[in-house]
Amino acid sequence: MKYSKTSTYSYNLHIIKTNKFKTVTVKINFKRKLKKEEITLRNMIINMLCDSTLNYPNKRLMEIQTEELYELYYGGTSYLSGKYNIIGFDVTFLNEEYTEKGMLDKSINFLADIIFNPNIERKSNRTKFNEESFQIAFSNLKNNIMASRENLDNYSRIRMLENMEPNSYISYRGFGYLEDLEKINSENLYKYYISILNSDIIDIFVIGNVNERHIKRIIEQNFSKIKTLKKPSESHFVMPKRPRLFPKVIKEKQKINQSKLVIGCKISKMTDFELRYVLNVYSYILGGGPDSKLFKTVREKNSLCYTISSVSQPLNSILTINAGIDKKNFKKTVELIKKEMNDMRKNKFSNDDIIKAKITYVNSLKELEDNPQSLLSLYAGIEYLKSDDLEYRFNKINKVTHEDVVKLANKIHIDTIYLLEGESDEEK
Repeated sequence: MKYSKTSTYSYNLHIIKTNKFKTVTVKINFKRKLKKEEITLRNMIINMLCDSTLNYPNKRLMEIQTEELYELYYGGTSYLSGKYNIIGFDVTFLNEEYTEKGMLDKSINFLADIIFNPNIERKSNRTKFNEESFQIAFSNLKNNIMASRENLDNYSRIRMLENMEPNSYISYRGFGYLEDLEKINSENLYKYYISILNSDIIDIFVIGNVNERHIKRIIEQNFSKIKTLKKPSESHFVMPKRPRLFPKVIKEKQKINQSKLVIGCKISKMTDFELRYVLNVYSYILGGGPDSKLFKTVREKNSLCYTISSVSQPLNSILTINAGIDKKNFKKTVELIKKEMNDMRKNKFSNDDIIKAKITYVNSLKELEDNPQSLLSLYAGIEYLKSDDLEYRFNKINKVTHEDVVKLANKIHIDTIYLLEGESDEEK
């Protein structure tokens, strides 16, 4: 595998040359500083551009074209990355070795058509997105936002974060807001689309067995419409406020059988090594699987929950603990979670726990090499977050010691306890 990066005045081009895959994947990311009021707009842009273009003005024509390109896959993503909002468009297609000459160029042309040739209308010196396509995209996003509220695990996590730090980066909903959606029309959405092309930080990633010189030429031809002057990026990492001396407890009621408990912990003044490596080990030992302290104590020994786990969010210096419980078990469950966290501070875990955590971490890294999208995410992390490459990570994780984990454990403090309270008191 060979990696190269080329910088132009408008974008960075990242080429990961490898013969591991029969496909080629091309992804273009647009990144800008996160603003709450723009999250829904950016989700709408994804829906709008991926639904139709001027050349392919409906979904069926888009699908016919992908069939002609040997079942090319295309899609769009939008996600929050600390202080930034990133939207991306990508295509994955068979290498020309398995199709026919010229398919690389045609496939990248299709991606460029999605981004730069939107389905628009011009009337009376006004330009806007095609109204019919806009209404389809609008309806799809509205349904997605409403559906996200029905995912109780996701809803509970968001509500905890909104109570932890209201109106901060960490509290924003990545799928958008209905109240902001109602403010969007086909004309102001098009104006925002133009601002993306003119203002966002742009990175293009290519992975596959490709000729670098040819890729650079075809990218330059297809993405020449990007006129933005590339600017430096700030750090993505968010520093939360100091944790509360006494955790904030919030309870909300819903007509559901199982209650959802989410505990938000803030982590104070982590070193770079702790953030990138020690935190992974700590989280795995605490609640990373069936061998974890929380699973064994809260679920197996005391039968207080249906599920329980811990998840680290290093970008936001946060760790969350999530559990599905009966509401009558709330107090006892929280007490046991606090005890297990306190035991971690007191060095009450084994070297075997650390070894298992390291093995799990290494295996998860090795799995990244088997999927082109995962590899693209890896190199995006290197670009955006200054993450280490795989070999360096393998070496650094093995340097995590017992003392490192204990030291980090003493920096982790419960800040917010949220319960989405259901109706059931049944044992399980």
